Amino acid sequence: MRIGMSSSCFYPEETEVSLRRIGESGAKTAEIFFNTPSELQGDLLRELCAIRDHYGMEIVSIHPFMSFAEGFWLFSEYERRFRDSLDFYPHFFEAAEALGAHLFVLHGAKNLKIEPARYAERLFLLNEKAKPFGVQVAHENVVHYVGKDPAFMEMLQKALGRDFAMVLDLKQAYRTGVDPFAFIETVGDSIVHVHASDSDMTHDCMPPGKGAFPFPRLFDALEGHGYNGKYLIELYRHNFRDERDLTEAQAFLRRTLGTD
Repeated sequence: MRIGMSSSCFYPEETEVSLRRIGESGAKTAEIFFNTPSELQGDLLRELCAIRDHYGMEIVSIHPFMSFAEGFWLFSEYERRFRDSLDFYPHFFEAAEALGAHLFVLHGAKNLKIEPARYAERLFLLNEKAKPFGVQVAHENVVHYVGKDPAFMEMLQKALGRDFAMVLDLKQAYRTGVDPFAFIETVGDSIVHVHASDSDMTHDCMPPGKGAFPFPRLFDALEGHGYNGKYLIELYRHNFRDERDLTEAQAFLRRTLGTD
């Protein structure tokens, strides 16, 4: 069950509706993109767990709705706000634990407002908060964010060692103008999760199998670094026509990977 899907594919449908559609597509592995605080607890969280159980899915990762503000909360010059954030983020980690997810996807900061060493230290401290819940914080490469640069990710890897983890997002690398294989070459041992999408000369985000991205090369390159994580299809709603595109994309990745 190494091939799955993110609930963000169906945004702006409500999160529980999106997760149900993932289950209906036949995917057995999923990432949940939370969209508002009420989804982190109570009836809505219980409903997400029930949908997971009904379809026999594994939730491997969660994506917070705080991504737009992580530079402000976690990586700004205002130390007190960062300390307060360490009391807030465990709400996400608790929800991840309830769902059985072990990865927390972080966008990081858009601009480097603090020294790289302080950035790495704060990432370390956030990850320390996540560990008691069985969760690893994984920094994603995102266009217009500091993580778009393989050299920045390499700096974090050198600073944090085994406490550094990365999410490789193919479409974000394409949008940044960075070859995704550059991340594999520099920090391949730290990549723990992949957001999969396809691309061609005119489209930067397509269902896998519809473009020209060299997936066999990707699988081989990651395997060379011991990668045994998941490949989660992450598109936006305007990037596919209907569920058939998503079902075909899953089948394409399974055939190409030779699994499931």
